Amino acid sequence: MDLRARQQTNRGYSDAMSHSFELALTPLVFGALGWLIDRSAGTSPTFTIVLAVFGVIGTVTKFWLDYDRKMSEHESEGIWNRNRAAAGEKP
Repeated sequence: MDLRARQQTNRGYSDAMSHSFELALTPLVFGALGWLIDRSAGTSPTFTIVLAVFGVIGTVTKFWLDYDRKMSEHESEGIWNRNRAAAGEKP
């Protein structure tokens, strides 16, 4: 395996690890914040659940938008768009 391929593999592992921590810790932090609000307000676990779900939805939305952006960039660099770019057309 050449150096460039090894670097891309390692970057993929690093990205996956950071995404897994982000997916696990963001709802946990929001849930803990909700728990503190519930504890100080004397309410049931309403804020804990709402903020934890908000953390999950926000993280998944961020992943979705980032994936969509990366795929749009990847598609625009594809071989099927090279002739259009040379002619000055928009893909």
